[in-house]
Amino acid sequence: MQSKSKIHADSPFHEDQFDRIPDPLILQILNNVADIRALGRCSAVSKRFNSLVPLVHDVYVKIDRVVTVDGDTSDDSLNLSSSKPRNLFSHLLKFLFLTILKPFHNLQNPGSSNKPLLPQLSHHSPAQVLKNFTHVRNLRIELPAGDVGTEDGVVLKWRAEFGSTLENCVILGGTRIDRKLNLSDQDSSSPSGEDNGSIPESFYTNGGLKLRVVWTISSLIAASTRHYLLKPIIKDHPTLRSLVLTDADGQGTLSMGAEQLREFREKPLAASASANRTQVPASNMKLRYAPYLELPEGMGMQGATLVAIRPSSEGCVGGGSGCHGSSRKEIEAFVFSAFDGPFRAAVKALLKRKTYLLEMNGF
Repeated sequence: MQSKSKIHADSPFHEDQFDRIPDPLILQILNNVADIRALGRCSAVSKRFNSLVPLVHDVYVKIDRVVTVDGDTSDDSLNLSSSKPRNLFSHLLKFLFLTILKPFHNLQNPGSSNKPLLPQLSHHSPAQVLKNFTHVRNLRIELPAGDVGTEDGVVLKWRAEFGSTLENCVILGGTRIDRKLNLSDQDSSSPSGEDNGSIPESFYTNGGLKLRVVWTISSLIAASTRHYLLKPIIKDHPTLRSLVLTDADGQGTLSMGAEQLREFREKPLAASASANRTQVPASNMKLRYAPYLELPEGMGMQGATLVAIRPSSEGCVGGGSGCHGSSRKEIEAFVFSAFDGPFRAAVKALLKRKTYLLEMNGF
């Protein structure tokens, strides 16, 4: 009788079942993974996975910690200027993105046995981290925090669409939001019985309008700086079809679709003369205001404000004599869908209020 060890030695070789999975199916799974850290770990599993990870279409990069270092980056286009509310961006690419790189230090580029999948440097920009992902179509980057500083209790959210320059921007703000807000807590300027949809006179005299102007300019600076930040990423990834740059606070979101990315590549980028950001064109603004809004989930918002912004040189999307109707619908759809949950309800309520038109010079 043969020994157990002999029986084991004579046993036929069992093929790794993972080898039976076709590459397209593995790529589909990796696309669902998306997170760049997890993809890095997948690359370390085998040579096959290591060769497939750079081919994924969907990538999500989360930057959740920045560490200051001395010295500047070598790329002048990423040396962003300082001063609030651009503080995050002024230093964003002078900082180390150490936390997004830990899984990648020992990974190898499938095209070379000695070259790492990602550069083994002590610091990297998002563009450097993504450099060896050659087939990215849908990219989402999340920054660690919002860019616009606000006082405690203030809610401020914005969403912007860009091509080579600003196309649309919507800003939603409130001076206070609370889940147990009583009518007695409302501003003295906004008794519910006298609210006819118009902006009260006190809005102009107590600094209310000035505050909304600060919100608007700050949000546009944040959006245009993010847009400028994306320049090297878009240049290095011609396969991109959609790009979203957001933050962990949920304050601001910049988005670009396929046509907008194409325009970005084909048209020269108009940079601001005073900072490393895209110039904001002269724009028309529609402002709507409500002293108080009751929102779903037991929430209430004081000083609710909705600002919709569009470049004044673009009467409608695409131009042409018959475009006004479709353009208006597209803009309204963009504004209405900009935010989720109770904030979408706030937008819906504010769209029913009276509209006030303002103009803004480019900066």
